[in-house]
Amino acid sequence: MAVSGWFVALVALGVVPIVIVGDGVALWWWLLVVVIVTGVDLLLAGSPRRLGLERSVPARVRLGETVVSELYVTNRGGRTVRGILRDAWQPSAGAAPTRSRVSIEPGERGVVRMTLTPTRRGERHASHVTVRSFGPLRLAARQATMPTAAVLRVLPAFSSRRHLPSRLARLRELDGRTSVLVRGQGTEFDSLREYVRGDDVRSIDWRATARRNDLVVRTWRPERDRRVVIVVDSGRTSAARIADEPRIDTAFEASLLLAALASRAGDRVDWLAYDRRTRGRVQGATGAELLSRMVDVMAPIEPELIETDWTRVPGEVRAITSQRALVVVLTSIDSTGAARGLLSVLPQLTGRHRVVVASVSDPEVVRAASDRGDRESLYRAASAERSLLDVSRITAAVRQLGADVVTATPQELPPALADRYLALKAAGLL
Repeated sequence: MAVSGWFVALVALGVVPIVIVGDGVALWWWLLVVVIVTGVDLLLAGSPRRLGLERSVPARVRLGETVVSELYVTNRGGRTVRGILRDAWQPSAGAAPTRSRVSIEPGERGVVRMTLTPTRRGERHASHVTVRSFGPLRLAARQATMPTAAVLRVLPAFSSRRHLPSRLARLRELDGRTSVLVRGQGTEFDSLREYVRGDDVRSIDWRATARRNDLVVRTWRPERDRRVVIVVDSGRTSAARIADEPRIDTAFEASLLLAALASRAGDRVDWLAYDRRTRGRVQGATGAELLSRMVDVMAPIEPELIETDWTRVPGEVRAITSQRALVVVLTSIDSTGAARGLLSVLPQLTGRHRVVVASVSDPEVVRAASDRGDRESLYRAASAERSLLDVSRITAAVRQLGADVVTATPQELPPALADRYLALKAAGLL
């Protein structure tokens, strides 16, 4: 049972008889009248437990997008249900409005629509629905909470897909599908054509030239059907927020852009999220299925507050492919303690594969290093300089062990990693 503001106002009116009559007994008579009227109003209220509830919720939505959830309410009782319905979604589901007024006649069915704009990736849950049914005088209400479960899977936003068209245009240039003045780079022979001014003289095919009695050059195309293995560190360092975004979410964005680009280039992409055990894996998918499976596997993965066991990563990569591959490791290199495990296993990876280590840099640290206006800022700048020095030392150590390094802010890391992939492909290093 719940009472409304009208009930409180009605009780407050009991002051009027006391002022008029001047006798406190009148107040008790007034309270008795209020209780009787409220009881009758409560009895005439429709029963919320006689309501039938059915949900219609989209299965998936991208982070930041809005979908509509529908709740169908059927009145199976004999009285009209007038009141307020509250659908208990998690706060991060971004439900609006959280409360809705309903008025459903006996035997009728109504629908309550609610917009969901999730603010976090993962599975967002609704566990129950609470209905408060008022009587005709709206003095009191009958209230019931009924379990009505629902799950909405929130996929990564993949906002970095806006960089894909420009990178695909560069890929077409490398592949020779766009007219350029220089030959396409790579190691796979494509075709022969007549020499034009600006061609590299080293690409002249002298045997074909002798047969045709005309200057002929070879054209090349980037390697195809290469293996790309993306390893995302899901350990404790991936939980840090950089520019109001968890590191692991930035890693997912970079993974999706690289996978989309590499699959369009004809390469085979495998994806792995790992700390001390495998949190997610995508293998053997191609084309549109690749991105669909990746975002679906990424959705429920959250950082684990444990240290990553890097000693098992080379074995995980070997389990994915025994061929030479481009191994992209998305992790943090801003702490010597956290990077020690990665540095210990890099020789095992670089001995068999081309390795790229990608890490998010914090723009606030760079700004703090240059701000030295007062004493507090000076100490902050010294700390920032130390952090930047650690990153520089780890970067040098990674390169010394034979791997490439890509560091950028959360917004710039996905396109920067895609550019490094294109550069390696253009140089025939995959």
